[in-house]
Amino acid sequence: MDAAVERAVEYIRERFSDPLTVTDIARNVLLSSFHFSRVFKEETGVSPGRFLAAVRIHEAKRLIDSTSMSIAEISVAVGYTSVGSFTNSFTASVGLSPSRFRRLCRNAGEGLPGPEPGPRSGHGAVAGTVRLPEGHGNARVYLGAFGTAVVQYPAVASAVVDVPSDRPSCYSLENVPEGSWHLLAVAVAAGTGHDPQAGRTALVGGHSTTTVTVTASTVTSAAVRLRPARPADPPVLLALPELEPPATVVPHPGCAAATPGSAPAGGRRAAGRLQVVSAAPVPSGA
Repeated sequence: MDAAVERAVEYIRERFSDPLTVTDIARNVLLSSFHFSRVFKEETGVSPGRFLAAVRIHEAKRLIDSTSMSIAEISVAVGYTSVGSFTNSFTASVGLSPSRFRRLCRNAGEGLPGPEPGPRSGHGAVAGTVRLPEGHGNARVYLGAFGTAVVQYPAVASAVVDVPSDRPSCYSLENVPEGSWHLLAVAVAAGTGHDPQAGRTALVGGHSTTTVTVTASTVTSAAVRLRPARPADPPVLLALPELEPPATVVPHPGCAAATPGSAPAGGRRAAGRLQVVSAAPVPSGA
């Protein structure tokens, strides 16, 4: 990782409650704002301002879940000067308002935010395999297609897949609107020692290319690889289901392509016969 970006990430995580600007962060790492913004986005996939906002909302999620602080107190603690702007930002990123997210954390019957219905256009699917890094036990993986490089609301399609430690598992995201989407994954993997619960690891990842292109009536094939989370990874903002690593995973005999008849209840089926296409290869030198 670029040393300046690494210092900037540390600075953001330490000072997110301050009234920081991109100029402040760039000055701290001794770079011009323009050059810093370009390098930062190349390294992290998001702009410095978006990364700062994600860190603030992620910390707000933690405080809502683990403290009795009021929403107003939390908004100030994470760097917002207005409760209204904090609530709007939190809701747009997490999929639930701060108060609804607190009820969800307290098991008060609130539901998780679902994928946002796509526009009235053609729909296809994305399917392939998801693989864990070596040295981890079984994992439960959340996969989603997003408009940005941050795991946040809304996802246009999502799925939860159990993946064994020693082989890849198949996944399928159906009813994905036409367009280019970031295919992102978040997981919790069990340990491999005598007590798997004691060595749990957060994993993140996605497809190797920047985005996956989906066209109507096709299944885009895309492999997903997971790795341990790094400090420079944008925080996960979306309210996720409980990713409890399974004790055992029933192996799949093979990967079945998505079909028009397998649309979820209430979902939109892709029209016509689905044809499998490969995701765009990684450009040379990327």
